[in-house]
Amino acid sequence: MSNVFELGFGASDHEVALDSIPVRGRIPEWLNGTLLRNGPGSFTVGQQRYRHWFDGLAMLHKFSFQGGRVSYANKFLETQVYKAARETGQISYSEFATDPCRSLFGRAMAVFSPKISDNAKVSLAKIADQFVALAETPIQVHFDPHTLRSVGVSQYEPNPVGQMTTVHPQFDFAEDSVYNLVTRFHRVSHYRIYRMRGAGVPQLAASMPVSQPAYMHSFGMSRNYVILTEFPLVVNPLHLLLWLRPFIENFRWKPRRGTPFYVLNRHTGELVARFESDPFFAFHHVNAFEQGDELVVDIDAYPDNGILQAYYLQRLQDADAELPFGQLRRYRLPLKARKGTRVSYELLSDECLELPRFDYERLNMDGSYRYVYGVSLNKAQRNGFYNQIVKIDIQGRVAQRWYAEGCYPGEPVFVGAPGRTAEDEGVALSVVLDAANGRSFLLVLDAQSFTEIGRAELPHAVLFGYHGDYFNGV
Repeated sequence: MSNVFELGFGASDHEVALDSIPVRGRIPEWLNGTLLRNGPGSFTVGQQRYRHWFDGLAMLHKFSFQGGRVSYANKFLETQVYKAARETGQISYSEFATDPCRSLFGRAMAVFSPKISDNAKVSLAKIADQFVALAETPIQVHFDPHTLRSVGVSQYEPNPVGQMTTVHPQFDFAEDSVYNLVTRFHRVSHYRIYRMRGAGVPQLAASMPVSQPAYMHSFGMSRNYVILTEFPLVVNPLHLLLWLRPFIENFRWKPRRGTPFYVLNRHTGELVARFESDPFFAFHHVNAFEQGDELVVDIDAYPDNGILQAYYLQRLQDADAELPFGQLRRYRLPLKARKGTRVSYELLSDECLELPRFDYERLNMDGSYRYVYGVSLNKAQRNGFYNQIVKIDIQGRVAQRWYAEGCYPGEPVFVGAPGRTAEDEGVALSVVLDAANGRSFLLVLDAQSFTEIGRAELPHAVLFGYHGDYFNGV
C-alpha cells in the first residue's frame, strides 16, 4: 500500500492542459461533452500534512470528449485557503479533520473571528447555469468549466459562521428547482431546507429545530418529501462554535439515540412523520421514491461511524488495514403509520459499495430505477483502498464487477447513450490509479456488459478524489 498511498494521497503539484491524451481501445464518438471531477490536489502544504482523506486542497479535473478523442486539464481551485497556503507555506484554515497549528491565544481569537474555509473540494454541480464547486462548508465556489478558473462565491445564508451544508443538492428537473440542507449551529440549532427555482435566489422551504445536530453528508428527496436521516453522530453546538478541535472531532457517536428518519413536506415545510430505526451511519443517500402509502429510501449504509476513522491518512498508510463495507439498504417508511414507528431495512446487495451513482437525470425519485454503480472492495483482496467497480442490479439482485490488479478506481459516472431504450445503455466513466505504472487513466466501461472498451491515459497520477459529473455539450 505504500506506493499506492504515496500516489493517491500525496500531491499533484502540476497544473496542465493537454489537447489530446493517448487512447487505448476506443472512445464512443457519441460522447461529446465533458467529465468534470473534484477532489484533493495536495495533502501537503510546505512541511505540513493534512490528516484525513476529506482534507486537502481542492483541485478540478476536466476530461473533454470529441470524435473519439480526449483532452485533459487540471487546476487548483482558486480559493482563500489555496492562496494562504501558497503565500505562507502553512495550513492556515481548519478543514474536516485538520486544524492549523495555533497558539492558545490564536485559538481564543478564532472563537471571536473564525476563518471559514472556502476549500470546496468534494463535489460539483450546475446550478442555475452556474458551475459550482461544493463542500460541507457553506461557501460555494463558482468556476468557469472551460478554463477551470474561479469566478466568484455564493452561500445560502448571509453569515457563514456556524453553518454546515451538504455536498449533494437534490434536483427536481420537472420543476426546475434545486434543494439543499443547511444545518445552522446555535443555542437552538436548526435543520433548514432551501429551495432555488430557475436562476432565482435560495428560499427557505422548511426548518426544524434540533438540540444536538447530526453530521449529514447528504439527504433524501422524493416527489413530495425531503428525508433527513439523523445518524447518531451528533455534536454539542457550543463545542463546534468554540472551534477547539477540527470540525468532525467535535462530533460524538451516541448509538442509543438510534437513527430517526424525519420526513418533511417539501412543498409546505411541514414535518409529517418521524420513524425510528436501529443506529447506523451513511454518507450517501442513493434514491427515494413514493410507492403507494410507503416512502422508499435507498441508502449506502454502515453499522457505525468507523468508516470516518478508517479514512485518516495514518490508518490508510497501513497496507493490512481493511475498510469497512458500505452496503446498499432499502428502508420502507409507512407514511400513514403513527409517528415514532420503528422501521428496519432490506439488504439489496452484499457487495461493498461507496460513492454510489445511478441514472440520476432520468430516474431520480423514480421507483423503476434498477442499476446502481459504485467503487467497491474485491472480496478476495480486501486490504488497502477501493480496488474495483460494481454495478448492482437491485431488481435482479445480482452484481457485475470490473477489477484489474494494482488498479484503484474512482467514482463511476454513468453517461447514457443518445436514443437509448435500456436504462444501462451507455458508459461508466472512472478515473483509475494504475499503481504499477505510477499514473492514472480514464476508464470507459460499456455499462451493459461492464467490460472495458477504452481508456485515456494521463502522464501523471491523480489523487483519490470524490465526486464529479458529465455535462453534454460543454
